[in-house]
Amino acid sequence: MSKKKLNSLEDLGGFVFSTNTNFEFENEEQEETLVPKKQFLEAHFSNKGRGGKTVTVITGFVGSEDDLKSLGKLLKTKCGVGGSVKDNEIIIQGNYRDKIMEILKKEGYNIKRVGG
Repeated sequence: MSKKKLNSLEDLGGFVFSTNTNFEFENEEQEETLVPKKQFLEAHFSNKGRGGKTVTVITGFVGSEDDLKSLGKLLKTKCGVGGSVKDNEIIIQGNYRDKIMEILKKEGYNIKRVGG
């Protein structure tokens, strides 16, 4: 890959550099978590970009990151496997799509099977 030459500060992608030691970032408002009946989640099966390992990916959650992490923890505990929460997605190790869909339906979520 060739390196791109920077011609101006805009080429840095909107970063602002400051020497002001009293500067405070404005915190973005936390998105309010919708109740489970109003959530529309999708259950994906994937193994691309993971060295051939299969995972179940849950997308479409609307709400705070803490609530997303607690839902991820619930799913990992009920399935007895590992996983993570990144980029507003819950990633569960293994092909547990059907089991996760049953768990989420019991919790009151609307979930749709996507792909294969």
